[in-house]
Amino acid sequence: MRSISVLSLPLSPLLLVSISRWFHGKITREQAELLLYPPETGLFLARESTNYPGDYTLCVSCDGKVEHYRIIYHNGKLSIDEEEFFQNLMQLVEHYTKDADGLCTRLIKPKLMEGTVAAQDEFSRSGWALNRKELKLIQTIGKGEFGDVMVGDYRGTKVAVKCIKHDATAQAFIAEASVMTQLRHNNLVQLLGVIVEERGSLYIVTEYMAKGSLVDYLRSRGRTVLGGDCLLKFSLDVCEAMEYLEANNFVHRDLAARNVLVSDDNIAKVSDFGLTKEASSTQDTAKLPVKWTSPEALREKRFSTKSDVWSYGILLWEIYSFGRVPYPRIPLKEVVPRVEKGYKMDAPDGCPVVVYDVMKQCWTLDVGLRPSFRMLRDKLSHIRAKELYL
Repeated sequence: MRSISVLSLPLSPLLLVSISRWFHGKITREQAELLLYPPETGLFLARESTNYPGDYTLCVSCDGKVEHYRIIYHNGKLSIDEEEFFQNLMQLVEHYTKDADGLCTRLIKPKLMEGTVAAQDEFSRSGWALNRKELKLIQTIGKGEFGDVMVGDYRGTKVAVKCIKHDATAQAFIAEASVMTQLRHNNLVQLLGVIVEERGSLYIVTEYMAKGSLVDYLRSRGRTVLGGDCLLKFSLDVCEAMEYLEANNFVHRDLAARNVLVSDDNIAKVSDFGLTKEASSTQDTAKLPVKWTSPEALREKRFSTKSDVWSYGILLWEIYSFGRVPYPRIPLKEVVPRVEKGYKMDAPDGCPVVVYDVMKQCWTLDVGLRPSFRMLRDKLSHIRAKELYL
């Protein structure tokens, strides 16, 4: 089966900006003011600067008028006041949604650009747009809140397709696709391309993972089929993917066995990048999976590679318990209070002591004392080499 040729380069900063619906591209000052009418304090949009080509302008409605803030480039970073600097426009906007920090008001409500046409244009320019006519949808293999996951065929290659049918929902998943264009590793599910239709439908096309989610794979095979070396290999596969994200300053935020897929040749690959962001950002914790999320992320909305390490420890427990739900027999509302007091789950039946020690290191309450994924990969590689030698 031949593979699909995909662009190996990451998205440009401009693409990361333009897939955000509050970015309106090349519009004039007057057009921006019309879009922000009627006045609503905190309503905002961003545009390309007309007076300073290459720079951006943040337009904010406040007390019945619109203020225009020039965003300048300085040593490769963006700033309004040359005191706070940001890697990209999304980081800048996120900062000012939390605190006015010198602006006339905090950014409260984005003025959204209608439709998904801009995103389709940018995916086309960057080489990630696929031709809908060449995609054949064959069978539904999963249903979710936002759409279906289907098996498909693209130019003779079997693929998985996440189908998002409504414009508003599709916009949220465009951000997921944009993250995936920047990532390439053998243990990450590979994006093959994106189709954005004018009527609002979105198709995210990825490599097909024949054996489904890791949690279902573990539950259906069990310990009579899966030996210790197989469990350790899955653990290493995921760890290597997370080491790659760590090195590239990305935080997954939803690492769990349900979000790891297994290929036909038994390679585990991390998937579901819906919550993945650059490491400096924060997010609302309302929809986070409590049993997999670190205490500081739940308490303070502080996400980092080290919060992913905590989740990885939970995932290791899932692997060695063959897909059991973490914190068995503990009511959900009691999990966080007990964990914050130092509670750690017991080792799963049959789990090697050295692997359980790795889990416990991941669950260190002091963030600074948790190992990095590089350290974890070294430990697990050493354990596997020793077991293979024995």
